[in-house]
Amino acid sequence: MKFTIFQNSRQGPREYNQDRLAYSYSKDALLLVVADGMGGHRHGEIAAQLAITTMTEAFQRLAVPTLSSPAKFLIDHIQQIHDMIDQLTQEREMLEAPRTTIVAAVVQRGVLYCAHVGDSRLYHFRDGHLLYRTEDHSIVQSLYSKGIINKDEMSTHPYRHKVYSCLGGDIPPKIDLSDRQELAEGDTILLCTDGVWGAVADEQIKQIFNGASITDNITGLLNQAEMVSKEQGDNMSAIGLQWGDKQSSNLAVSTISMAMGATTTIMNPVTNNSDGILNIDLSDDDIERTIAEIQQALKKTKRK
Repeated sequence: MKFTIFQNSRQGPREYNQDRLAYSYSKDALLLVVADGMGGHRHGEIAAQLAITTMTEAFQRLAVPTLSSPAKFLIDHIQQIHDMIDQLTQEREMLEAPRTTIVAAVVQRGVLYCAHVGDSRLYHFRDGHLLYRTEDHSIVQSLYSKGIINKDEMSTHPYRHKVYSCLGGDIPPKIDLSDRQELAEGDTILLCTDGVWGAVADEQIKQIFNGASITDNITGLLNQAEMVSKEQGDNMSAIGLQWGDKQSSNLAVSTISMAMGATTTIMNPVTNNSDGILNIDLSDDDIERTIAEIQQALKKTKRK
């Protein structure tokens, strides 16, 4: 495989960043995942961190060097995240379950597989055209699909960021698996949270992603989202992938020489408040400890 990839996250005007994102690749498979911890619920960052940790650890374990079924991998492990959050909520006797959206993609043998819950999105561009975009699990999208509101009303509707499906919610998540898509040399893929697409319209995203450098595209997109969201907005996170090496970039990754069982995982560092104090009850170490405890409990359950 040859590809160029870049990810980044901005805190924006929020007190802290609840977005998490990561990518992982083996010799013949690639995983990208973005999770947006829901700010209206306590400890959204725990749910988001749990999401990317679960997905990347499972990928490292199973992609040796390919996944037996990328579609099943996505569905099974996204469901597992929801179950783990539920278990965490009961064990810690939490008043409210941590919640997160997720969008995850696997590229294997030149084919793109994608699954999502909530309103974090995947975009697939080719030669300056938008080929595909995931459909949000949001109230506004539902109203539009039913013909109750028009497209122009979607961007200004008071419920435009209200989702009806997420991980950690009271009802089982609606996991949408997209149709598999063949990738062509030079295709670009964007995964992002609603803090990005809520500030930058699809047409403008398409124009920005028409640039030659995926690194510049992501940086320009986040700059634009941050400029629009100076006072009112959300955390902004995005991963960009350019398939192949059409631009002969010195940043392109080639997995040709990777060992069969090797994997590489890059998690984006999350910036805290400008004063260095994260305004939540649990530290990053607490989150990691909690995740480890849940995963250990799950392993014991499976052995019974």
